[in-house]
Amino acid sequence: MMSQSSQRATVPDTLRSPRAKLVYLYLSTHGDATVAELQESLAMTKLTLYSILRTLQGEGLVGRDADSDRYSLV
Repeated sequence: MMSQSSQRATVPDTLRSPRAKLVYLYLSTHGDATVAELQESLAMTKLTLYSILRTLQGEGLVGRDADSDRYSLV
C-alpha cells in the first residue's frame, strides 16, 4: 500500500517521444544534471540528448544554467 506522502512523477501530455519522457522523468526525480550525467545514467548518445534537451527547452519544460552547464526542470 502506498503512503499518502508518496509522489508520482507525471509527464506532460505534450511529450510523445519515449526518450524525451525518460529524460524528463530523470530530471524530475534526480534534479539537475549535465549531459554527461544523463548520458551515463540513461545510456543515450550526447547527440540524442542535445536534441531532446533542445526540444524540452523549446517547450518551456527544461532550462539550462550556462555557468554550470546543468539542465533542470523549470
